[in-house]
Order: sequence, then C-alpha cells, then structure tokens
Amino acid sequence: MSENIKNYIKQKKNKLIHDFASILEIPEDIFLNMPKITFIGSIQVYIENHRGVIEYTAEKLRVGVSGGEVEILGENLVLKNILPDELFLEGKISSMVFKK
Repeated sequence: MSENIKNYIKQKKNKLIHDFASILEIPEDIFLNMPKITFIGSIQVYIENHRGVIEYTAEKLRVGVSGGEVEILGENLVLKNILPDELFLEGKISSMVFKK
C-alpha cells in the first residue's frame, strides 16, 4: 500500500474518531489515549495517560506517551507521585518537548 493511501486512511480514521468522541461528548484525550499535561507555572507538571518513565534525573524527565515521548528539562526535578497512568513532578521547569 502506498504512503499516500496510508496517510489518507489515517486521516479519515482520526476524523471519524474525533467526530464520534464529539457526538458522545467524551474528552478526546481519554478517547484517543492522548496525554493530558497540566502545568502550574514553571514549578509543577501533572501528566495523565503516560506510558511509563523512560529516563529520570534531577535535570530531566522523559516519559513515554501515545505517539512518542515528552521530555521535561529543569532543575531540582522531583517525582512527587507516580501511578500507572499519571505522574506529578515538581521543580524548576525550563522546557517541555514532544518527540516522535
């Protein structure tokens, strides 16, 4: 199957899922298993729907998410809480990047 056809099918599938979630009034982050990331200033971050910690130091946190990973950089980073589908991080957060 050509790459164009694969992309077309993927776009149609994503639109159908989006429309279905809208009709049922289900938040897309839950329906699509996407991460929900909430920042409180630059000192706390809460991540839901993660797929596990890849790397953790006092300066960096890498977390697996649907479609790739999230990398958070900062100083004095401390994982305050980690559960199978959510985590809570504190510290001086300087940046966040999505990586595929």
